[in-house]
Amino acid sequence: MKRFFKIFLWILLIFFILINFISATNAYKFTHFYNPGEVVIKPGNKKNTWDDVKDIFLGKDYIKKKNIPIPDHFSKVIITTKDNIKLEGWYTDAKNPAGSVALFHGYGENKSDILEEGKAFLNMGYNVLLMDFRGQGSSGGNTCTIGYKEAEDVNLAYNFLKNKGEKNIVLWGISMGAAAVAHAIDEYHLQPDKVILEMPFATMENAVEGQVRLMHLPEEPLSILLTFWGGIEHGFWAFKVNPYEYVKEIHCPVLMQVGLNDVRVTPAERKEVFENLRQPKQLVIYNNSGHESLCKKEPLKWLASVSAFLNS
Repeated sequence: MKRFFKIFLWILLIFFILINFISATNAYKFTHFYNPGEVVIKPGNKKNTWDDVKDIFLGKDYIKKKNIPIPDHFSKVIITTKDNIKLEGWYTDAKNPAGSVALFHGYGENKSDILEEGKAFLNMGYNVLLMDFRGQGSSGGNTCTIGYKEAEDVNLAYNFLKNKGEKNIVLWGISMGAAAVAHAIDEYHLQPDKVILEMPFATMENAVEGQVRLMHLPEEPLSILLTFWGGIEHGFWAFKVNPYEYVKEIHCPVLMQVGLNDVRVTPAERKEVFENLRQPKQLVIYNNSGHESLCKKEPLKWLASVSAFLNS
């Protein structure tokens, strides 16, 4: 019996070490994006069993999503972070502008993915700044912290517009971009004129749960371990990264927009975020959308709700 108990304890210890090793390596890969050519990624139809095993134990590599060529009438903007990372943006002026809008993309995406929203704001009479977060798109660096360090990127974009003499600044963010906007307002005490948050997650752990859910893996204990190791690897306590808390510091009108069929941000999360927003606030639910661009999926509704919010 004593021998059996020892064997059982050894099995538990080995399992504990193994699951933490897998979590740590996968958390590292989830938060790193490489330039094309830096890593080799085999297409799914060319992977063998050993490749699948390596992906499980060592994590998958992720390539930075390439931007489209810079659109007409936009100019390239380079902003440097305090740790010397070069962030790339696209900027354009509107005729007789009503203000300026800075737009921030989601996890694994880039400024090309939010160009449709940017053009819509331009047509509404706003100057537009589209930004690539650090480690993504055409910006420098390789690391992504799911909205934590990206708060500095939002602050730098806000100051870029402010230094141009802009007084009416609107901050728009989708998913991770929305979390970064909320964090930046809390961290740097920004004072935008209005804020638009699309599909913000409530906590860092919730964001990880959504990713694990998409992979059809058990949310617990994986989400807790991935959140823990992701924060440790990047030097912060990830369980304190809570957008639902950050939004309490937004002191301007807020439009929050969500997709009814969103499998990554749950109804409980959006309720938690919205309830913590100060007045005046609006919630618009898109019945035919999931965790995706609401502007592209339901353009007429998006244009109507956003323009009404900006004109209110």
